[in-house]
Amino acid sequence: MQHAEWEMPFEPVYHANGFDFPLMPVMTGAEPNKVQAYRWGLIPSWTGSLTDADKLRTQTLNARGETIFTKPAYRSSVQQRCLVLADGFFEWMEFGKKKYPHLVQLKDESVFAFAGLYSHWTDKETGEVFRSFTIITTDANPLMARIHNTKQRMPVVLPQALWNEWLQPELTKEQIAAQLHPIDDSIMEGFPISKRITTRGVDTNVPEVRERVDYPELAFA
Repeated sequence: MQHAEWEMPFEPVYHANGFDFPLMPVMTGAEPNKVQAYRWGLIPSWTGSLTDADKLRTQTLNARGETIFTKPAYRSSVQQRCLVLADGFFEWMEFGKKKYPHLVQLKDESVFAFAGLYSHWTDKETGEVFRSFTIITTDANPLMARIHNTKQRMPVVLPQALWNEWLQPELTKEQIAAQLHPIDDSIMEGFPISKRITTRGVDTNVPEVRERVDYPELAFA
């Protein structure tokens, strides 16, 4: 993949809450050499109204890889694949009836991409175009099964060597499904962080949220 042109002003994102439907850096199959701003929470192209869109996008932050070919919200976007750029993500471990946030990243701390689907939806009343995406999930690898130990799921993480393959146009269903597997956990790491990211009334989009915090009780987890 050639060097990408950024079409959005870059501001570091240390923590983003999906239910705020933030703008995130995305590269689409239609324009693979541009990094553009898309909003998290897929709005299918067939959505009827803004009210419907607001309801739908709370349910489409993540898409199970096993159902993207059958669920109406996703099957119309299967050929609209994208890369959602990131250098880490957050999951929660449950232990002793408490939840502990963890930061997960590649060991070399390099940028990777989540496998995603995107959509363009036009509000018929205003003519405004909404560009949105969802992140595809799969079964957890051993590292993520230990961290995300209640649901044992994880996003489909693509190292840079696989970006071109995911964005290839006209992939078959079998070729798409073959890429929706957990990344090798030997190149990943995850560690506990501060519970600040779940504290109400506190700015969580700050570097401090990514700092390691050791909880003595997790030595027994």
